[in-house]
Amino acid sequence: MKQILIIFYLVPLSLFGQHFEVGFLVGGSNYLGELASNSSQIYIKETNLAAGAFAKYNINHLFALRLGFNYAGVSGNDANSGNRAIIDRNLNFRSDIYEGSLMAEFNILGYQPFNYTATFSPYLFGGISLFQFNPQGQLGDQLYDLQPLGTEGQNLAALPDRTPYKLSQFAIPFGIGLKYTLTETLNIGLEVGARRLFTDYLDDVSLTYPGNAAFSANGDPLLVMQLSDQNPITFGTDIAGAARGDNNAADWYFITGITISYNFLDNGLIGGRKRSKGSKMGCPTF
Repeated sequence: MKQILIIFYLVPLSLFGQHFEVGFLVGGSNYLGELASNSSQIYIKETNLAAGAFAKYNINHLFALRLGFNYAGVSGNDANSGNRAIIDRNLNFRSDIYEGSLMAEFNILGYQPFNYTATFSPYLFGGISLFQFNPQGQLGDQLYDLQPLGTEGQNLAALPDRTPYKLSQFAIPFGIGLKYTLTETLNIGLEVGARRLFTDYLDDVSLTYPGNAAFSANGDPLLVMQLSDQNPITFGTDIAGAARGDNNAADWYFITGITISYNFLDNGLIGGRKRSKGSKMGCPTF
């Protein structure tokens, strides 16, 4: 009998606070890879706009599932580095990223906006995402899509192991945030998230220079050679096999932003605090 009473007590607690939530995020994005001083630092000056929307199912005060869509801009430039060799490499890129994700959230302190029972909590999140990107490089005043050009020899018969990288990839998003109840239906938060990628070509830079001779033998135009090697010191010489990228196997991008969300589907919990003020409740009698 005691065990049955415990079950009847715990089940309502596990269901308490189930609700849907929708919201949006506005903030900034950045990247870490070869064109961030060979993956050694994030440049604040290369911060770009990030924005997104999400729908969340709050299972209980501890756990939630979130489906989201984000836009993030990323960019990098060797000119930002303090290393003379990296500055001379003289590469740059920018890309728009469109990301869809499915993630789980864990509210460390527990979070329950209804009736103001737990109005603040830090939280952890993680999951899986699919993102689309398109690195572009600037030469003069013109931007060029880099992936179709094969700047590291992806289109060369002499380098059959270098196949063109895909512009749609999976990633592992994870991070930490803080959330606070403004009203029973309105939440505000701050979130910092990282994306661990499975590609090293977010910035179109990874391995070694194919060399001008290889491009010429393939009949590639001068534009491909110029975008592959923009070093004013080495351009025009054959530096095939020299390092173009660093030793890291993958790039990263990051999204930091403020979130505002709305709780809906009133299940009798919203406004309970106000309703309880109007009457005094004692123990039920049988």
